[in-house]
Amino acid sequence: MKSQFNKTMNIVDVLFLAIGAMLGWGWVVLSGEWVSTAGFVGSIVAFLLGGFLVIVIGLTYAELAAAIPETGGGFVFVKKAFSPGIAFISGWSVLFGYVSVITFEAVALPTVIDYVIPFQHQGLMWNVAGWDVYLTWVIIGSLGSVVLTSLNYFGVKPAAIIQTVFTIFIVGVGLLLVFGAGFNGNFNHLQPFENGVGGTMSVLMMIPFLFVGFDVIPQIAEEVKAPAKKIGGILILSIIASVIFYLLIVFGVATGLSPQALNASNLATADAMVNLFGHSGFGVLLVLGGVAGIITSWNAFIIGGSRILYAMAKNQMIPKWFAFIHPKYKTPTHGILFLGILAFVAPLLGRAALVWIVNAGGIGVVLGYLLVAISFMKLRKVQPELPRPYRIKNGKIVGSIAIILSVLFIAIYLPGMPSSLAWPSEWLIVLAWYVIAAILYITQTKKSDMDVPINAHINKE
Repeated sequence: MKSQFNKTMNIVDVLFLAIGAMLGWGWVVLSGEWVSTAGFVGSIVAFLLGGFLVIVIGLTYAELAAAIPETGGGFVFVKKAFSPGIAFISGWSVLFGYVSVITFEAVALPTVIDYVIPFQHQGLMWNVAGWDVYLTWVIIGSLGSVVLTSLNYFGVKPAAIIQTVFTIFIVGVGLLLVFGAGFNGNFNHLQPFENGVGGTMSVLMMIPFLFVGFDVIPQIAEEVKAPAKKIGGILILSIIASVIFYLLIVFGVATGLSPQALNASNLATADAMVNLFGHSGFGVLLVLGGVAGIITSWNAFIIGGSRILYAMAKNQMIPKWFAFIHPKYKTPTHGILFLGILAFVAPLLGRAALVWIVNAGGIGVVLGYLLVAISFMKLRKVQPELPRPYRIKNGKIVGSIAIILSVLFIAIYLPGMPSSLAWPSEWLIVLAWYVIAAILYITQTKKSDMDVPINAHINKE
């Protein structure tokens, strides 16, 4: 069946799409916490271990993305291995994670701009969970949503170009920090470990969620003009490149600030940059790198999320409205508009409520990882003849490790764990998301059973 999408993305576009998704705003706001919690060596160990875990999970995606290069990624892989119902859970779970990031970025944007241009916000609207929501603050986030949605509406190539430019800027700013650390950093600040094994574990727990984004690559596989084998390779390369970037940021921050300054800093990465170069302008430059990170991750998840919606609608699991492809721009414009509307209204909830959504959405992504890893193992067993242009070695071992790690990641969210989801706010969001899933699945299944001509029409499309 001929794809409705244009193959407009090259290998460079795909590489920067994934790296930009993984290098969001976290490296700017969290690096001080990593170093003060685990120490320099402890943070490095956490990122090396965490990077390994993500690469193992990424390998299962890489093989399947090359073998089944269809729009929808993990949803399509799970559907090929299991029943449509399990595939629905997979797609809906990953969409949960993507939606949580997209909506949060609409809140992160005005928050970050406040660092660059201190502004007294006007028009107090209401207070949500202790956070004052101002009209001017909402407008900044909502305008960002309009720009990012428009960019994706008019074709994936313009969005890919912006992604590449902004990702290069992020990497350039990060390397400037490392350059300053190499020449002006104080190596006596490099405290090996802080808070023992517990400190390193605290950093390790954050890492899977810093690397959410590599799985955007399989979502757009139909739009890549490159051999299927290269799609798998570029996915793994994007994870490795992102791990190296984070390791370098840890080095830059650890040498740029003393332990005392680190504990007193609200934005350690920017303060380290100022300290290393001796001018406040370098701090602003670094924060602008963070703004670029917000845009690249936001952009990537609009691209990925709209493709998941398209694939699920095409398979009659959600309203077929989401399966619409624009005749001129060849983008799933209804899915893009839907995600854009969510981001547009998100700032109205304030930052506190959005943190709940992000935390709750993380469990969806990890559940998606688990189902893909299990599908990888099953397809190896039941479809050994499936062409695998990017076939990984020791598949059983890799798949088993990916499954075990995914289960451990899910356990992090459960009650009793240090980073468990908060009751009732975050667990109620999870419950609501999957109740919506159940309603959608039941109603759409009944509708498709009754409406055969529509099914035939969609399949024909």
